[in-house]
Amino acid sequence: MLSMKAKYALRALMVLTSRGGKMAAKELAQEADVPSKFLEAILLELKQHGLVESKRGIFGGYILSRDPFEIPVGEVVRALDGSLAPIRCASQNQFQPCDDCPDVQHCAIRKLMVEVRNAIAGVLDRTNLAELTRSNQLPVM
Repeated sequence: MLSMKAKYALRALMVLTSRGGKMAAKELAQEADVPSKFLEAILLELKQHGLVESKRGIFGGYILSRDPFEIPVGEVVRALDGSLAPIRCASQNQFQPCDDCPDVQHCAIRKLMVEVRNAIAGVLDRTNLAELTRSNQLPVM
């Protein structure tokens, strides 16, 4: 499940993508409709993961660290929420066997959850911020 932190981060990053320049945190919070204090913490985390850069001062603000076509949504979600796997034994990077599993290699539940994880990762990793932002701006019919 996508956390509110990741959802707010994506909304803020879409605003940065559509603006194409630096934005002050308060202005970004207002335009993305995200609580200002919460967004400040999110932006710090995004900065630590190399997704945004910041400059202080009167002409400061936040900006994407790379072209939005080069930032997959999956990278953002993983940076804030960790593994995409629905259960820890299905994770590629944070694998931990379940305490009650007698045979990890042949567990049908694990195999299904790996498929779920791969499907989620496939969608999130092939969608970049530019595409997400563009799809958000299309009129709904």
